[in-house]
Amino acid sequence: YRKMMLARKFDEKAFSLQRRGEISTYAPHKGQEAAQIGAVFAMDEDDWMVPSFRETAAFMMRGAPLVDVFRRWMGDANGQKGLDEINTLPVAIPVGTQNLHTAGVGMAMEKKDHDAAALGFTGDGSTSQGDFHEALNFAGAMNGHSIFFVQNNQYAISMPRERQTKSDTIAQKAIAYGIEGMQVDGNDILAVIKAVEEALEKARDGEPVLVEAITYRLEDHTTSDDSTRYRDEEEVEEWKKEDPLKRFRDYLKENDLWDDELDKFEERAEQTIDDAAEEALDAEDPEFDEMFDYVYGEMPDLLEEEKEQLRKEVVTDDR
Repeated sequence: YRKMMLARKFDEKAFSLQRRGEISTYAPHKGQEAAQIGAVFAMDEDDWMVPSFRETAAFMMRGAPLVDVFRRWMGDANGQKGLDEINTLPVAIPVGTQNLHTAGVGMAMEKKDHDAAALGFTGDGSTSQGDFHEALNFAGAMNGHSIFFVQNNQYAISMPRERQTKSDTIAQKAIAYGIEGMQVDGNDILAVIKAVEEALEKARDGEPVLVEAITYRLEDHTTSDDSTRYRDEEEVEEWKKEDPLKRFRDYLKENDLWDDELDKFEERAEQTIDDAAEEALDAEDPEFDEMFDYVYGEMPDLLEEEKEQLRKEVVTDDR
């Protein structure tokens, strides 16, 4: 619950920073905290996490420093340094490409006989991309240690799920590739943990799994989006009743697991997030050369020329 609350407060802070111009674009995860945090909670340290672009809550659960997560959203690639220490790949912005990474890492684990799995986050929109189907096919044929964790938040930007596919579920798409598919209530964190634990047992044994987590994106696709143009407010209000934080809080209270400390944690979480944001804002800017130096092992002449040309332009602008 504390991790879910921290993630919610991060979302709120990042949104305000975007409106202040400190972040160019932000992809909210509000409403999807249980899916992301529950999935990562079930993973072991030896497993690998493969994110797309909305997995801020998952990064926090995986152990990425809050300051670094803020720096990444602020456009500083240094915010993604050290991810190999927590067995996590960098963010994949293109829709669907992370599915191929999930398949590839899982295939490597099978080849090297590793007792681990790769869990890749993706959205319902990516299941309409060729990369998704190629990834499932390869993982199935090659016994990849892969879990394709689809957060079905009902919309691919403005496209509702029912207009993407005639399939009754996304989970059933696994059948075509000879792998197991399962569907879980993505707003029930305990159900997510249980489902992913079962999927991990299979994946570590070379049996890839497609997991469809039914959830809902309570905010816009990104801060560049206006969801009021394609979905009704009544629909959003209905899904707010399934808010994963509210549901888990109710569960804890019903089972006498709630206490005064949890009652006060929201204020502490907000302060923790504010402190991390300020530290990220105060961090030194990346070096100019970093934009070029890490693209190739050996820099091509053309890129070297572009680097020097831009350096002159930057120096001129600074004057």
